[in-house]
Amino acid sequence: MEERNAHIDELVSKLLAEGLGKEERKELDDWMKQSDEHRKYVMQCQEVWFSAVEEEETKRYDAGKAYAVFRERVAEFRDAEGKRGFSWKKLYRYVAGVAAIVLVAFFSYRSGETNLKQSLTAIEVEAPLGSQSKLRLPDGTLVVLNAGSRIAYPQDFGVDSRRVELEGEGYFEVEHNTEMPFYVSSANLQVKVLGTKFNFRDYPEDEKAVVSLLEGKVALDNLMRQEAEVTLRPDERVVLDKKEGRMKLESEHESQPIGWTQGYLSFDETPLGEVAKILERSYNVKIQITDESLKEYRFYGNFSRTGQSLEDILETLRKTGKVRYTLSDREITLY
Repeated sequence: MEERNAHIDELVSKLLAEGLGKEERKELDDWMKQSDEHRKYVMQCQEVWFSAVEEEETKRYDAGKAYAVFRERVAEFRDAEGKRGFSWKKLYRYVAGVAAIVLVAFFSYRSGETNLKQSLTAIEVEAPLGSQSKLRLPDGTLVVLNAGSRIAYPQDFGVDSRRVELEGEGYFEVEHNTEMPFYVSSANLQVKVLGTKFNFRDYPEDEKAVVSLLEGKVALDNLMRQEAEVTLRPDERVVLDKKEGRMKLESEHESQPIGWTQGYLSFDETPLGEVAKILERSYNVKIQITDESLKEYRFYGNFSRTGQSLEDILETLRKTGKVRYTLSDREITLY
């Protein structure tokens, strides 16, 4: 049993780190279908995997080392339990203090860390202000979370359904599965896909939610009010006005709707109020606009977070002649 479980552990770790090929995925799925015990074992392995590596390993992800630590943690606890029997509950307590995410290949443009929260019902991954997080879900789907965003999904994700909840902004490359649609829900919108690439933005404090499609096809449901389902095709987007509660289908006017995943900030007739929110999230600062009328001024510009500082962007805004600023520590005033 130990030898067999070691092979299953390898499949689980590969699934979470880089994804499985069709044959390996079928092997794991078939093994899980053999019994509830097998299914629970895989779910439990995933949870140990999430907690198995020291924090410094998340800064430069090493799949081989991650798996080695994962196996070491399991082996250590099995040895400690000995004849008393293996207890997953005790193992969870053993690794609970390790603040790490193995699934997440962490990257940050500024200081910040990704936080993983686990409970009995859901797994949550957060990208704090000033940073972004990249993760691969158990089904192989790639997700990139923008600053100040959170995603949550059940521990049995991919067994009977594929559903995640999003708060903030996320880019998705969904693994194709015609028998099990993939759902992303925010407080206001739900997206249904089979396999595609799209961007979903719905921050609680924003007046609009936006879904932009790059490849494939998605269907959107308005969760704010009863409205006909909208189908998106590549280079289209849906904008949900939260005040009116209605969806609007548009052609995607941004040349790079996912430029933020490569560290770019693009403003195309973007109101200053929205620019301020984006800068707050991206650089983990507080921005106050003294005059309400300034919030409606619109700006154009493309910036690189890796090549330009916050002050560079503020200077560019100042040079338009429409706005000035003061900067003190991490607080900015626009006037």
